Amino acid sequence: MLRRLATLAAVTTLTATGLAAPAEAATTACHTAAGSPSCQMWTGKVDWVPDGDTLRVDLAGDGTKNLVSVRMLGIQAMEMKTYSHYPERRKGDCHAVAANLRLEQLIKAGGGNVRLTSLKASSKSEGRPLRSVAVKVNGQWKDVGEQLVREGHTLWQAWPGEWAMDETYHRAAQEAAAAGRGIYDTDSCKPGPAQNSGITMTVNPDADGIDEKNLNGEYFKIHNPSGAAVPIAGWWVRDSGLRRYTFPAGTVVPAGGDVHVHIGKGKDTATHKYWGLTKPIFTNVDPANHSVGDGGYLFDVHGDLRAWMIYPQV
Repeated sequence: MLRRLATLAAVTTLTATGLAAPAEAATTACHTAAGSPSCQMWTGKVDWVPDGDTLRVDLAGDGTKNLVSVRMLGIQAMEMKTYSHYPERRKGDCHAVAANLRLEQLIKAGGGNVRLTSLKASSKSEGRPLRSVAVKVNGQWKDVGEQLVREGHTLWQAWPGEWAMDETYHRAAQEAAAAGRGIYDTDSCKPGPAQNSGITMTVNPDADGIDEKNLNGEYFKIHNPSGAAVPIAGWWVRDSGLRRYTFPAGTVVPAGGDVHVHIGKGKDTATHKYWGLTKPIFTNVDPANHSVGDGGYLFDVHGDLRAWMIYPQV
């Protein structure tokens, strides 16, 4: 059954600095394709790039020199653990520092000047404005988030009510995945365990009936096509948000078999695990409400993305 986008909780310690007065927003097309919706627009100067999906910006027209933490729309970078102005001091999950450095490069290519857009001025995450970010290179505005997704530095993440770039990012994510770029390189962090097992993952994002009343109808399915069992204790699954389910000690995907992770509550067995969440997490495809899709992801103990399903396939 079709439902609204799941509420996304982005856990972060970077919060927005309050403004003395809100900056005046202009309007512009959200993207260059025909039929683009109209977006609210602001401009500013980037002072610092703390991680792979956050900017600290001096907004033009707000009457202050205060910096505002802006959370980029449409993307989810791996998490930083140590933030620093000095690249050599930064630490984080596998791919986190690389995404941070690439975002810095893209911002510098535009001289630090950015155009920020969103369908709604009120869109926020943890108090931070949610905005698509573009830089002007050779006289043309280039969307930074699309570039990061296409290069495999970040996952694509749909946000409730902010759908303008979702189709573009969805295609970019599938292109990156098909090419094995960045985060989709399955042994880029370390040579992973059972690398030759051919392990795959699918998700069932749309449970039978009303999703909220059938949480366990949403699930991840890990499949092992090989002739040997694959231990996955310490591996974890996630959607495009930050939440994750980590497989407990002793979890094994049997040879030729499957392990399921159900979203709701239940009693674990050897091959059926229960996350214990109280709400659905996957976004259903609903064109009438601009809902494009979502994704599910399987990471190993080293932080390598080993299998994924970005749906629907295009």
